[in-house]
Amino acid sequence: MKIKLISIGNSRGIRIPSSVIKQCGLGDELEMSIENGVIVLAPVRSVREGWSTAFEKMATAGDDTPLVPDALQNEFDAEGWTW
Repeated sequence: MKIKLISIGNSRGIRIPSSVIKQCGLGDELEMSIENGVIVLAPVRSVREGWSTAFEKMATAGDDTPLVPDALQNEFDAEGWTW
């Protein structure tokens, strides 16, 4: 599909047909990047999108052991608190 650049103030832009917006699941904001000289537009993704699935895979593989124990103790804690 060929589209024309249009003037928008001092910049240039494009009009994206509604059918393309629906097919790509685009919202009011887009992620734009350039890959090998090609402009890539993508829907904005949640920062933690896909984490639940990744955690489930880790649990299934037995790779979900905490790296830091829940309770950390040091000499200060072992001596106790005095006021």
